[in-house]
Amino acid sequence: MRMLLRAIIPNETANAAVRNGTLGSTIQKILADLKPEAAYFVASDSGERCAVVVFDMKDSSELPRVAEPWFLAFNAQVTVRPTMNSQDLAAAGPGFERAIKEFGK
Repeated sequence: MRMLLRAIIPNETANAAVRNGTLGSTIQKILADLKPEAAYFVASDSGERCAVVVFDMKDSSELPRVAEPWFLAFNAQVTVRPTMNSQDLAAAGPGFERAIKEFGK
């Protein structure tokens, strides 16, 4: 299933990693394991460094493999959510139709 991970890295932790030269290499190591469809790096709404990563997760038992590197390496705040691209949304028509029949009064 396509998933969206957001990892917010506290500034103190990120600044230390920038200063000691490990921020980029650690992120690259984490991403090499995830093999993401896409990865973007932005500032969070609160001004911290933030990774936004789209990847495939076949089973929920993979969650520790996905989240723990961010927790352990950066003390990051991590959220993981199912997500759709435009093709997934186009294929979701039957789900919408069923919901309308059942609940769309």
